[in-house]
Amino acid sequence: MLPELIRALLVPVSRVAFRPIVEGREHVPPAGPVILAANHLSFVDSFLIPLIAPRPVAFLAKSEYFTGPGVRGRLVAATLRGLGAVAVPRGEHRAAQAALETALGVLDSGGAFGIHPEGSRSRDGRLYRGRTGVAWLALASAAPVVPVALLGTERIQPVGARLPRPGRVTVRFGAPLHFATPAGSAARARRAATDEIMAAIAGLSGQEVADGYNELSAGR
Repeated sequence: MLPELIRALLVPVSRVAFRPIVEGREHVPPAGPVILAANHLSFVDSFLIPLIAPRPVAFLAKSEYFTGPGVRGRLVAATLRGLGAVAVPRGEHRAAQAALETALGVLDSGGAFGIHPEGSRSRDGRLYRGRTGVAWLALASAAPVVPVALLGTERIQPVGARLPRPGRVTVRFGAPLHFATPAGSAARARRAATDEIMAAIAGLSGQEVADGYNELSAGR
């Protein structure tokens, strides 16, 4: 009950605080599995998408966020659940695999799942090369991928800021992308699909495209 109440409160508050301009909302299927693949400029991005999207969207959060002590810990956990967060363990390879399997479970149940293919948030505003987990999910679930561009979130919560501040953001949803089961190399198909998704995000965001991966993996 508390998570639902928190979400009901946060949706109108976010619309007043961030005055979002939302474009392409009709591109998000109203039902069935869908992946929302977005650029990543601010810590607030993963929280903003579930508040702006026209349907509930699940995203991943570190499991320790759900186990904090005291009233504050319970409030944080309830807030994350209200926003659709799903807990995943910390670690490297094992955690990455657990995250993909958790996301696939959301899609297999007909839900919407949000992901930032760049991994870490961009510190210089450029759009970095996507990691292929997003394509693995798309091919494994047969879910369409809706590219999403977030603009202005780096101003409402810059790197180092503990809390977001009021400001205007733009959220653009692009036309869904569909990917067929590959007949040849699965790795090559995942790379090609990921590059297509990132190109669609770049077209929506207008960001300069970086040549390589964003290696700033410590923290979001």
